Amino acid sequence: MPFITAQDGTEIFYKDWGSGQPVVFSHGWPLTADAWDPQAKLVADNGFRAIAHDRRGGGRSGQPWNGNDLDTYAEDLASLIEALDLRDTILVGHSTGGGEVTRYIGKHGTERVAKAVLLGAIPPLMLKTPENPEGLPIEVFDDIRNGVANDRSQFYQDLGVAFFGANRPGSTVTQGTRDAFWLWSMSVGIKGAYDCVKAFSETDLTEDLERFDIPTLIVHGDDDQIVPIVAAAAKSSKLVTGSTLKVYQGAPHGLSMVPEFTDQFNADLLAFARG
Repeated sequence: MPFITAQDGTEIFYKDWGSGQPVVFSHGWPLTADAWDPQAKLVADNGFRAIAHDRRGGGRSGQPWNGNDLDTYAEDLASLIEALDLRDTILVGHSTGGGEVTRYIGKHGTERVAKAVLLGAIPPLMLKTPENPEGLPIEVFDDIRNGVANDRSQFYQDLGVAFFGANRPGSTVTQGTRDAFWLWSMSVGIKGAYDCVKAFSETDLTEDLERFDIPTLIVHGDDDQIVPIVAAAAKSSKLVTGSTLKVYQGAPHGLSMVPEFTDQFNADLLAFARG
């Protein structure tokens, strides 16, 4: 299996499919690169080079004790891009992966980046503060930490319900998709999963978003129960100059894996990549 070595020696697994302009996918918490397989195949089938890595802490990548934070995730992404000498890259990030993409651009700029896609992404800040009253209270994230620490298997079973909107009337998410969510989540080590909660909830990415100077597509479901749109895409779209915001009516957090929204997102992704 292909790996690159991060700055601290951690091995990062990645997939590399097709050829052409690179599209690099960063996955959400607590998943792996496999969550992007349908979209990676889609772009590779259509003349692009699809690359997706397992974030440190889970999947086939190393599980170090330290470095489970957005600064290090961004450096891991930079190590991947530099090791493969990627240029004119399209970065696509879901949820925490959107934060990873945002922090990468904030730290490294867009010399190697042509476009960005933020899907259900965490920026600018998920945590409720006096300056960010639309965010979620710290107790929400404490509950997530408790779930991961005490019975993460059952916690992930339960989390998948809200992640895919399975608790909404008429939901089309399949049991197979929910099972896959649990499987990927359980491949993430408890240390990385636990630490990442602080990373995705308390990292302020406002200044990083203000450094974007490339075409950016921001996609969010207005029924996202994990990353509420009012504290995320609604704000990010105002911070990224010239960005395009697409709101999917009734869509959940994991909309790219829910049948009624998959085709729409795939079409929007491909059109944006080609445009």
